[in-house]
Amino acid sequence: MYSKVKSCGFMGIDGYIIEVEVDISNGVPGFEIVGLGDAAVKESKERVRAAVKNTGLEFPLKRITVNLAPANIKKEGSSLDLAIAVGLLKASGQMGEVDLEGYMFIGELSLDGEVKPVNGVLPMAICAAEKGLDSVILPQSNADEASVVKAIEVLPVKHISQVMAHFRGEKRIKSYSGDPNSIFNGRYEYDVDFADVKGQENVKRALEVAASGGHNLLMIGSPGAGKTMLARRLPTIIPALSFEEAIEVTKIHSIAGILPPGTPLVTQRPFRSPHHTISAVGLVGGGKYPKPGEISLAHNGVLFLDELPEFSRDALEVLRQPLEDGLVTISRVNVSLSYPANTTLVCAANPCKCGNFLDPDKECNCTPKEIQGYLGKLSGPLLDRIDIHIEVPSVRYRDLESEKKAESSEEIRKRVDRARKIQLERYKGLGIYSNGQLKASMLDRFCRLDQRGKELLRNAFERLGLSARAYSRILKVARTIADMEGTQCISPEHLAEAIQYRSLDRKYWRS
Repeated sequence: MYSKVKSCGFMGIDGYIIEVEVDISNGVPGFEIVGLGDAAVKESKERVRAAVKNTGLEFPLKRITVNLAPANIKKEGSSLDLAIAVGLLKASGQMGEVDLEGYMFIGELSLDGEVKPVNGVLPMAICAAEKGLDSVILPQSNADEASVVKAIEVLPVKHISQVMAHFRGEKRIKSYSGDPNSIFNGRYEYDVDFADVKGQENVKRALEVAASGGHNLLMIGSPGAGKTMLARRLPTIIPALSFEEAIEVTKIHSIAGILPPGTPLVTQRPFRSPHHTISAVGLVGGGKYPKPGEISLAHNGVLFLDELPEFSRDALEVLRQPLEDGLVTISRVNVSLSYPANTTLVCAANPCKCGNFLDPDKECNCTPKEIQGYLGKLSGPLLDRIDIHIEVPSVRYRDLESEKKAESSEEIRKRVDRARKIQLERYKGLGIYSNGQLKASMLDRFCRLDQRGKELLRNAFERLGLSARAYSRILKVARTIADMEGTQCISPEHLAEAIQYRSLDRKYWRS
């Protein structure tokens, strides 16, 4: 007796069909699963055996062979339990003559037959729709997530007995549908706002420039100056996620298992802030079965690295390629996976070990050599990928006691939206969406300077001792500042502001 049902696995953030083939034959009773499954897959035979028996169904005392095709791809996790159980019940004749061709089965089984939630349901549901399947039977807890895909019928279940009743014609499973458009209501309801920040107008301006052009940013200032407070508010002024961007983010979070219960779609820009003890694998992804790292979890959002010089050099250096390409590729012996990593990197650092080098009211006990050694942990190639450097001064008491209302995130975001729309129109069809993504070959076309601008840039390089790597960064930032003012031409004033955002090159790393 033979049966075949469909389930799903995922490679990177994309799902692929797994055909679960079950053969029951005479011979010495046994239960084997083949097809390159991991430990969780191998253990599913015990979960399936107990679930079938404890549901009051018959577990055949024959030779049972389960094949997971394609057999050359490693399968992991417990999401194949339900498909294996259904295939076994179909092959043993307990489901009758039913057609399972248009169904996909996803779910983990408990020993009493309960269908438990699993990770990665959204990419699996998308895969089912793309492959032309009609319905997906999955855990009830995952129904909201799968309902985002409107092209497929979602049939949520709590227990395997519901699946049996459905195919026996005793009681049909009620299909579930959600409203993805209503999910976006309240997506701007952040619990932080720039209106809470007193003073620091120059830093707010730099963050607005970063948000308007998708630029990476580094803040240097004394402890307590507000670097973390400012960084946490950056997502509130970045344009809202589009539906396509939200799908991408949700797929990554679902695969990583961090999608909050009852959250079918991530509608706010991610903000990830890993501790400085994180490993290189934790930052960019990896492991025996490669999983997304923090930079991918921050895709379409903000990755904030506080106390930047405290991170290990190995961890920081592996960021270089993902920041350049917007993609992380993890290669192993049997598989090579890619995860998107298009994020805005925001870093914060003290100017020295004690943190008082920039504070006019506190004495710094660090020697110039110690200051250079502390900041020297940051390599030139990494700094090359950070467009904006800004000093964060200590907040004065007069700013704290001021009753003047600061500008809100909503007001700032309106300006950012206008600048981003200009860039989307300019780069239509080029595969980039912001000035921060401009390639070197595009600078002459989109960042042309007049004679006054060229002269100003030349003088800046000679007098400030800027490096060649600062050239393209200055042009990109100047392009963004011009877009914020709604002008096509980059003026010397735009260049002057962009140049001041590179002055830390000379002050700290080149003195």
